Amino acid sequence: MNGFELLTGNKILMSAVAGWFVAQVLKTIIHTLVTKKFEPERLTGSGGMPSSHSSTVCAMATASGLVYGLGSFEFAVTVIIAIIVMHDAMGVRLETGKQAKLLNEIVETFRTINGKKLAEEKLKEFVGHTPHQVLVGALLGILIGFLIV
Repeated sequence: MNGFELLTGNKILMSAVAGWFVAQVLKTIIHTLVTKKFEPERLTGSGGMPSSHSSTVCAMATASGLVYGLGSFEFAVTVIIAIIVMHDAMGVRLETGKQAKLLNEIVETFRTINGKKLAEEKLKEFVGHTPHQVLVGALLGILIGFLIV
């Protein structure tokens, strides 16, 4: 069996990849429907509905539990990683997005008042998730984990 077959036969890895991919596609579709414009960056970008981070780690944890058992070391590790990732998405990364939005507004105000061109690029505002986005991503990941395994 070659390396590619080993990778594609790894149900835990494939669940995580599918969790990420499905969430990114859904996120792009939802964003397009809400804003009425297609932004290709949403296919790979952070933030938005559903959380692809949550979908990825919950698909991985679900698959791990199904393959190795709920009492296994593998399941324990993936659940802890999932909790950390989802907590971070709702905490530090969500606050980072709020700060980026505020800083972008301050920079734009400065430009308007002083008319000076600043070299700084606009900061990314889509970096974190609301608890609802994380919950939907988690449920999506759990479903995908069951479907893949």
